[in-house]
Amino acid sequence: MSNSPIGIFDSGVGGTSIWREIHKLLPHENTIYLADSKYAPYGPKGKERITELSIKNTELLLKKGCKLIVVACNTATTNAIRHLREHYDVPFIGIEPAIKPAALQTKSNAIGILATKGTLSSELFHKTSDLYGNGVTIVEQVGEGLVPLIENGEIDTPEMEKLLKLYLAPMIAADIDYLVLGCSHYPYLIPKLKTLLPQHVTIIDSGAAVARHTQAILTQHELCAPTSNVGDCIFYSNRKPEILSEILHGDFTVEALDF
Repeated sequence: MSNSPIGIFDSGVGGTSIWREIHKLLPHENTIYLADSKYAPYGPKGKERITELSIKNTELLLKKGCKLIVVACNTATTNAIRHLREHYDVPFIGIEPAIKPAALQTKSNAIGILATKGTLSSELFHKTSDLYGNGVTIVEQVGEGLVPLIENGEIDTPEMEKLLKLYLAPMIAADIDYLVLGCSHYPYLIPKLKTLLPQHVTIIDSGAAVARHTQAILTQHELCAPTSNVGDCIFYSNRKPEILSEILHGDFTVEALDF
């Protein structure tokens, strides 16, 4: 079982930001990545549809023999991971916005959250926000339109810059000193964000923490691959696989698959 792959899925190419951290920490593990780009973005779709899509992806990864599944999508985590854990007998790793470290470390008592509508409106997000946000101003912003631009490879474009300036303006006005990225697509915007934010603002994403948690769960369940292995990384996309290939700098083969 230990040589079975780790399965990772997202609503598109963005979850590769999570995959990179997992692969960096656990290069001996085999991985299978599903880019569900045909149905991106998940954010506006509603809990029932997001759960249906998460089930579809989970069942494909299980058919391919995955020993653990990383839900590399904030929206799918906050809306569907409880259902997945209740119905499938493998460990699931989810991701959610890193509100806790931002709220505990802020000096200005103001933090920004850039996320999808599906994440910001979820019960899990509000529970976390209420738990750690006491006394802290949390400026929430739905990143409408950002995921489709990233999915089309349009990261460094005037349209992207225009949207980011619009979304960051209220955060800068509130004097945030931490920006939490609440979507796995958004780490690909960090270079652009750094040019638009004041220098003292720290950007936080969940990738490294998810990788460490994945390692811990594999160890707990005795599912670790031998460290002598060289991990095999397989990528599938159901829309424009060339975009995923470009995100990966052409280092890996991306297979087109209808799922």
